[in-house]
Amino acid sequence: MSPVASPAASPTLIDALWPVRGEGAARLVRMAAIALLGSLLLAASARVQVPFWPVPMTMQSFVVVLIGAACGLRLGVATVLLYLAEGAVGLPVFAGTPERGIGLAYMAGPTGGFLAGFVAAAAVAGFLAERGWGRSVAGALSLAFLANAALFACGLAWLATMIGPERAFAAGFLPFALATAVKIGLNAAAMLAMQPIAERARR
Repeated sequence: MSPVASPAASPTLIDALWPVRGEGAARLVRMAAIALLGSLLLAASARVQVPFWPVPMTMQSFVVVLIGAACGLRLGVATVLLYLAEGAVGLPVFAGTPERGIGLAYMAGPTGGFLAGFVAAAAVAGFLAERGWGRSVAGALSLAFLANAALFACGLAWLATMIGPERAFAAGFLPFALATAVKIGLNAAAMLAMQPIAERARR
């Protein structure tokens, strides 16, 4: 059975909790407020490190997928783009900033591809969430897996241009594989937990 609930777009959690009302300025204010809150959450998650093996587990990819799943394709991508814009102008919102540099110089470094991958992950998560993939166990797990796959594809492709494909895979994926599997499970659990909240809000 396909994890897709419906080919038609499905209301997101944000749509349920904060319905779109009015046109023009009211719609823009709503979108800006959600994107700003999401970007602040992403910045906060960049500072979170959970003890794990073989390296500490950061929570940014978890938050990126959750933003996409909760906000949908357009608003999820807009939120991540706002976060990247904040970092590009020099705000210390990325992991390891300002110690490891700030702004565009940081974004052009080895982790730059993973930052671009945040956009891809939010887009994949948002697109699939709008089609109901977060409403079942299989769908939620598939959504989180595909969103993380998009993130790593961007990150490793960029890293490979600097150190080669084999070293990029060894340094950019293998140490994080187990933590990523855990976060996929956490993302799926979070999406399933959000469904009753969304259903109550829609009534």
